[in-house]
Amino acid sequence: MRALLDVILLVLNLYTWVIIASAIFSWLYAFNVVNPRNQFVNSIGRMLYQLTEPALRPIRRFVPVFGGLDISPIILLLLIFLIERIIVYYIYPAVF
Repeated sequence: MRALLDVILLVLNLYTWVIIASAIFSWLYAFNVVNPRNQFVNSIGRMLYQLTEPALRPIRRFVPVFGGLDISPIILLLLIFLIERIIVYYIYPAVF
């Protein structure tokens, strides 16, 4: 059971970094720092979008729009941190 919880924590940690990379990439894309016509850049952007959009879409339905600011990644990161804390402080010690 502890091994399963460790795998879940690892996946949540990796997904946290994917969300951060997606947010940074969207900023670089919005400010024309990266060339969107470049095939490699375009494939990275599509991959990050496809990895994060299924989790961000439900949050975006409930969060109001703040101009050009999208706070849904921040809310998703807070939810991931909450899930990690619940696992570490409440579920993990009970398994031992």
